[in-house]
Amino acid sequence: MPSPIEVRRSGIHGRGVFATQRILKGTRIIEYKGKRVADEEAPDEKESPHTFNFGLSNGKVIDPIVGGNDARWINHNCDPNCEAIEERGRIFIYAKRTIKPGEELFYDYSLEIDEPITEEAKKQYECLCGDEDCRGTMLGI
Repeated sequence: MPSPIEVRRSGIHGRGVFATQRILKGTRIIEYKGKRVADEEAPDEKESPHTFNFGLSNGKVIDPIVGGNDARWINHNCDPNCEAIEERGRIFIYAKRTIKPGEELFYDYSLEIDEPITEEAKKQYECLCGDEDCRGTMLGI
């Protein structure tokens, strides 16, 4: 069975993940994979703030740079068509609504940072989704 998704150039940012076929609401699309490391050991790319580690409830993070898959290319949107759900220490991306072929997949990153949320921080994590209700940042404020 062919994959329901593919990575290609995104009009939002760099690469993106797109549906190759209709994906029904509630469908588990892909697992967010990568190396699991303790939060304090996770790479902190100050010069590349758009490399995201996925935090888990057990205090570990998923580093998609090592052993990651196509899920790492799913872009942020303030009104996403997907959601990331943690299940027993694993992250899965689910369709929040039915997604049409050719449509880009998005979830709300709701990023958390260890510094105060300033205007500079909001700008560093600027959202490019263009949604009418865009909050202007990928931070979960």
